[in-house]
Amino acid sequence: MPGVTLPSVPRYSPGPPTSEDLEYADLAIIDISKAATPEGRAELAITVREAMTNFGFFYVINHGYDQTQTARITDISDVLFAGVGQEEKKLYEGTMKATGSYQGYKLRNYWHIDGGVRDQVEHYNIHRDVNKREHPQPIRPFLQEIEAFARHNHFNILHPILRLLALGLELDEEALVNIHGYNAPGETYVRFMKYYPRSEEDETRTKNVWLKGHTDFGSVTILWSQPVSGLQILTPSGKWKWIRHMDNALVINAGDALEFLSGGFYRATIHRVVQPPADQRNQPRLGAFYFCLADDAVKLVPFVDSPVLQRVGIKRRFSDEQAPSMETWRRGRTSAYGQTELKKGIDGVVEEEIINGVLVQHYN
Repeated sequence: MPGVTLPSVPRYSPGPPTSEDLEYADLAIIDISKAATPEGRAELAITVREAMTNFGFFYVINHGYDQTQTARITDISDVLFAGVGQEEKKLYEGTMKATGSYQGYKLRNYWHIDGGVRDQVEHYNIHRDVNKREHPQPIRPFLQEIEAFARHNHFNILHPILRLLALGLELDEEALVNIHGYNAPGETYVRFMKYYPRSEEDETRTKNVWLKGHTDFGSVTILWSQPVSGLQILTPSGKWKWIRHMDNALVINAGDALEFLSGGFYRATIHRVVQPPADQRNQPRLGAFYFCLADDAVKLVPFVDSPVLQRVGIKRRFSDEQAPSMETWRRGRTSAYGQTELKKGIDGVVEEEIINGVLVQHYN
């Protein structure tokens, strides 16, 4: 915010990236600044289509925030965890199970991970309209910056990506943008999230899994890459691979809504969080996200007029008549996650539940 004196904030130091020799997923890198021209979009659309049909993940660079701006967002993120006392956090605790909305705090020990072990992760979720509800006092001086961060994610990152995804389906460029409005009723939100180190006993009982393998329920998730490793994806070959940290890059992944809207053409990729490597084992893992959902009223049916889908066919998880709206799907997924009794699949590894008549799988 040039020309504006910003409120001071304690500096947060995440420490250096890991030096461990990890097996990383080979993800495409998208220079989003090239999406400013029709020629650039045509070129990038090919790469994005390939990335989303193979891995469902890719990196974005040159997104419009420099390293200093990104570091400040990280500093602001930690205010919600290190700068707010437990009693005040409880005043702003979300009611996920009752309302199907993540707005407010998700405090530690809410989700069941495995073997009776509950999570050690906190997050705070802020609707893109930051005035939609009241927030803890320590974060209030930074709400204007958080709103600017939300708008930047929405208009300068999400919408260009949605145009590339639409081009990949040979649809009108605005087909997906038109159902991801900034002011339309919906739950697209900023999330600040902090994982805390766990006891050795908990690590053993969960086989070092901090957040079991799952798909996101929205359209697109934007993760601002941070140095402490832990994120892994399940590759098409069935192997878990790490996501490498890249300074000031974004990690983009598809969620259920995009898979439904694209008739299964774009993959909602299974991902999980595990204990960081040995040289980062005692570090908290702090991150900033933008979770992007279609407008609440959108029915999650495929774009059947896509020439691509007409050629390759549509993979349906439900009939068009039974397709949930975005609101119904996100409420069902949000209220159930980490709270319901899961059933073991046939292989004894994958866990399953039925939400809105749709089979949802978790990988542990």
